[in-house]
Amino acid sequence: MAIPIPSRQLFIDGQWTEPVLKKRIPVINPTTEEIIGDIPAATSEDVELAVAAARRALARKTDWASASGTVRAKYLRAIAAKITERKEVLAKLEAIDCGKPLDEAAWDIDDVAGCFEYYAELAEGLDAKQKAPVSLPMETFKSYVLKEPIGVVGLITPWNYPLLMATWKVAPALAAGCAAILKPSELSSVTCLELADVCQEVGLPPGILNILTGLGPEAGAPLASHPHVDKIAFIGSTATGSKIMTTAAQLVKPVSLELGGKSPIVVFEDVDLDKAAEWTIFGCFWTNGQICSATSRLLVHESIAAEFFDKLVKWIKNIRISDPLEEGCRLGPVVSRGQYEKVLKFISTARDEGAKILCGGARPEHLKKGFFIEPTIITDVTTSMQIWREEVFGPVLCVKTFSTEDEAIELANDTHYGLGAAVISNDLERCERFTKAFQAGIVWVNCSQPCFCQAPWGGNKRSGYGRELGEWGLDNYLSVKQVTQYISEEPWGWYNSPSKL
Repeated sequence: MAIPIPSRQLFIDGQWTEPVLKKRIPVINPTTEEIIGDIPAATSEDVELAVAAARRALARKTDWASASGTVRAKYLRAIAAKITERKEVLAKLEAIDCGKPLDEAAWDIDDVAGCFEYYAELAEGLDAKQKAPVSLPMETFKSYVLKEPIGVVGLITPWNYPLLMATWKVAPALAAGCAAILKPSELSSVTCLELADVCQEVGLPPGILNILTGLGPEAGAPLASHPHVDKIAFIGSTATGSKIMTTAAQLVKPVSLELGGKSPIVVFEDVDLDKAAEWTIFGCFWTNGQICSATSRLLVHESIAAEFFDKLVKWIKNIRISDPLEEGCRLGPVVSRGQYEKVLKFISTARDEGAKILCGGARPEHLKKGFFIEPTIITDVTTSMQIWREEVFGPVLCVKTFSTEDEAIELANDTHYGLGAAVISNDLERCERFTKAFQAGIVWVNCSQPCFCQAPWGGNKRSGYGRELGEWGLDNYLSVKQVTQYISEEPWGWYNSPSKL
């Protein structure tokens, strides 16, 4: 059963704040195509207020930036507990806002709470790491390192994992002692505004987390270019990431970017075909196919290709496509009409270029409304086709066969992207060879898509710069300061002393 969308304002300086221009954006349920509420639309005027609030929060040093990691950890754990309390409501809001199946959304909310808990532990660990000594070759000096919050950070996040990917950035930024301004995607901001309500409930100091919903050009761009924002962390398209990096370069501002992907999954002839088929479809159709790391290019050994394709089609026919709130749903709608039309255009272009639609490729016959697209497999693909080269961000898998390991590696790395890659084989030595040969930041062996907040996440090439999650995610928001002290009683003695002349 659907639930109402809470009516919220922007969250600035610990208070609900109406946008300066009083604009709002409709929330459209991708399952019904109906307007079910609205969210506030921030503009540059609101960005100014949020940045000022964040800078004031950092100036109150005893509140946050100079507080111990143990103090910050208490807030993070309190947020995690409230997220868990609200799990049922948050999961339903996520499902009706972005179309994610309810079971997936509930899993995401568990991960949100787990991520806050994890960074609470790392925040506590920061205290013990302060003043870590540096070994020097001269006994007349001693040196140590301080890790300090980088400052005010702008966090711009996508619509496919609305609350979870916001948490990937908010949790480590707060653990580090930063003040943050979160700008979630306008296509799915509802649960991020509920995070603001949670922060208010647990008493997070004002200005430490500010949340601005709104359009990219009107809110995201002024946040990225603001001179008093010390760092930008972005998850989204490569095109937008490139613009953010260009803008940041004018101010020599650090960025971390988790961008697009066109990841391969390589299936060898020595595997259990059913196990391989399930991982293959999970790797591409999880989250309705809208995953930056989706293993959307299948490379299958030619000796099993025909049989494996038959297996895939049978598995796909068994996927329940429905309203995300219905029990057992495993594929919901894509997030918006624009995305729906974009994915269908990719499929029609593949057909026009000579590829074959093995299954899917259209709206499911039993669903007359909503932005639903059948899980689609495209064969007879060449490496020059758009479907091979460009990220679709929908439930579309393109396929090629190979005969040798060298050919498979060449095809796997034939992309501008380098986020993820998977290999499915019972030969673990072969898997090790592929692990080393893949030009990707994440490699899965005999699986696809598992993600844990303890492990680094990020890509190579045009898939971005930097790493999220794990200790690497915390380091994104810390500045390293070297402190060196001269400890000898003797003068330095480099210059002749005037007193001895």
